[in-house]
Amino acid sequence: MADHLLVYITTQNEAEALRIGRAVVESRLAACANVLPAIRSVYWWDGRVVEDGEALLLLKTRAGVLEPLIQAVRELHSYSVPCVTAFPIVGGNPDYLKWVTEETTGGMNSGPGAPPPGAGGS
Repeated sequence: MADHLLVYITTQNEAEALRIGRAVVESRLAACANVLPAIRSVYWWDGRVVEDGEALLLLKTRAGVLEPLIQAVRELHSYSVPCVTAFPIVGGNPDYLKWVTEETTGGMNSGPGAPPPGAGGS
């Protein structure tokens, strides 16, 4: 598995996505959370096709914390079977990927005066 991952999570709404995103970033299971507040989803549930509005939560993290990240999302999520899928990041800005590693291994590069690479556009 690639060392860096993009984790895709659907949530009931923007508030839930923000709550989960903040919790996993604060606990250093993800370096960054992006919330897309409005998506439309079509899926099978309880024997019928459902179309519904949801929010999308994207997390940047490392493979080494994926299992605890999934467990945390399952505990925080309102769905009984939340969509939590991880995709390998096969390349990217080396400085950004280094920052993802540092922020998910204890924040060696964090603190006052040390904004993340690309602050404001994570």
